[in-house]
Parts: sequence; structure tokens; C-alpha cells
Amino acid sequence: MSEVLVTGGAGYIGSVVCRTLLARGHRVVVLDSLTEGHRAAVPPGIPFYQGDLGDPVLLGDIFKKHAVAGVVHMAAYCLVGESVSDPEKYFLNNVVQGLALLRVMRLCGVKNIIFSSTAAVYGEPRESPITEEHPTAPINPYGLSKLIFEQALETYRQAYGLRYVTFRYFNAAGAAPDCGEDHHPETHLIPLVLDQALRQQGRKATPPGEGLTVFGLDYPTPDGSCLRDYIHIRDLALAHVLALERLENLPVSIFNLGNGQGFSVLEVVRQAAEATGVDIPYAVGPRRAGDPAVLVASAERARRYLGWEPQFPDLRGIIQSAWEWHEGHPEGYGTG
Repeated sequence: MSEVLVTGGAGYIGSVVCRTLLARGHRVVVLDSLTEGHRAAVPPGIPFYQGDLGDPVLLGDIFKKHAVAGVVHMAAYCLVGESVSDPEKYFLNNVVQGLALLRVMRLCGVKNIIFSSTAAVYGEPRESPITEEHPTAPINPYGLSKLIFEQALETYRQAYGLRYVTFRYFNAAGAAPDCGEDHHPETHLIPLVLDQALRQQGRKATPPGEGLTVFGLDYPTPDGSCLRDYIHIRDLALAHVLALERLENLPVSIFNLGNGQGFSVLEVVRQAAEATGVDIPYAVGPRRAGDPAVLVASAERARRYLGWEPQFPDLRGIIQSAWEWHEGHPEGYGTG
């Protein structure tokens, strides 16, 4: 039986992709450097390799030992601010090492790949909701590195017959029973809010902080804070598996993944307070450069061609799932 290689399979979303593949009867192999991922997030009993994506010897050994028929490529650096201060790190990892993966795939005759990209390839939105036809004009090296690899995939399709799907994520959120968000540093809103709840409860090793900073309350939105599209990681994972299973017959290769509705920063804070039973303090700061008022996806293409529909679209449910994981893992994968 053939196997699926998941790069970054020890990560926040990759670990859920592994579990979804297993639940649908696929065999899974994981490659992760553990720079950002966690060994404890990998499902037990599946082959795991720790190493860099750009190591051709390691990649060659994996493809020789396992009957890999497809790859879900999720290994990447993804901090926007860091990409601005250290762009070389992002181009080396997200582009150069990705090309090393494509080379080994080509040499080993593996033609199927699902790529985790980002809505950051669009840059400043010109319309809402954003469709896949929206112009790509990334405003940071992270988004640019993802777009370059997207373009590489298309050239490999034309030259070598590669079959690929690119998913442009909006805001991944929520948790699965065994998998949650444990980043250092953490930059995503929902885990930052829930971290404050744990601190207020005295359940973190550090004392309560001063609360969150909401960057800007003067946007043209109902409550003045930014609107963002939050998509549950279990819905993201399902889309990857559906694409892999339908890859040979898809007439299009690029898909947005989002809920198709926007939730404001203040709404997230309010819903988190209700879910946790804790008053979550926040300060109001100035707008951050490059933060658009609204970022919402159109995911109609994924619905049409993949038969995909978000199963967890409710913001309260997304936050509740994340809170249940954080309650059981107040210090991340080091506890629980």
C-alpha cells in the first residue's frame, strides 16, 4: 500500500492532517525538523524522521524505504515580522528547501503534492471576499516566499507533469482533541487571548500579564477592530485529504481555505471571555502597518471542486475547542 509523506507533520496543522489521513485509511510518514513542531503531536506508531527538508540524503532514504505516492508539504517558517528582519531565512527554508523536495520527488517518480500556502500572497486586498483570481502582490518576504514556490509548482507541472494543489490559508484556529497550538513565540490572536485567561486563573507558570493589545479601534468595521476569517484546523486538514484523493481529476490547482465570514478582534475577545469565564483585559494600541480592515476568503471553489464544506464554522465552537486543549495543556505539549 502506498504512503503519504507529510512534511511538517509535527506542527499545529500538520499533526491534524496526519490524523485525518489515518482516519480515511491512508498510511502516513512524517518528516519534521522539530524547529517549530512537537514530537508529542505526531500520532503514535507512524514512521517519523527528524531532519531538514533540504537534506537530499535523508529525503532519498525516506523515498527508498517507503512507497510514497504523494506529499503534503506543510514545513515552512511563517512569522511575518521575522521574515522582514531576516528574509534570507525564509527564502532558504520556504523556497530553496522546497525545491530540494521537488527534486527528490522528481527523481523518485512521485508526481503528487499538496502545498500549504497562505493568503499573504494576495497582499493588500482590493475586494472582499477574496477569490483566487485576486491579484497576488505580497507585501512581506513570507508571502513572497510562498508565492515563489507556488510558481515553481506550476512550472514543474508544465515541464515534468507534476500534479499539485495549493491551499491559501486564511486564519487557522481551533484545536483537535490531541492537537493544539503551541508556538514560541505565539503570534496568533486566539491562543494569545486564551493564554491571558490561563494567566488570570493562575494556571500558567508566570503571573497574570497586563492583557492584550488590540491594534486599532478606528477601522471602518462594526466595532472598529479588524475583521478576520478564522478556519478550524480540522476543516483545513479535511480539505488537504480531499484534494489528495481527487488530485488526478481536478481542473484547477489553487484554492482558498476560509470560512467566508469575518469575525472582529473584539468579538474574539468577548467570545473567549464567555468560553473561559474569565474577564480578559486588553489595551488599545495604534494600527499596525499593513493591517487591512477586512480579510475574508471566498472558498466557493473548494466547495465546488472538492466537495468541501467547513464542519466547524462557528467562532464560539472554534474558541471552545482551542480552550479545551489549552486547559489540558497550560504549558503546551510539555504538560497534559
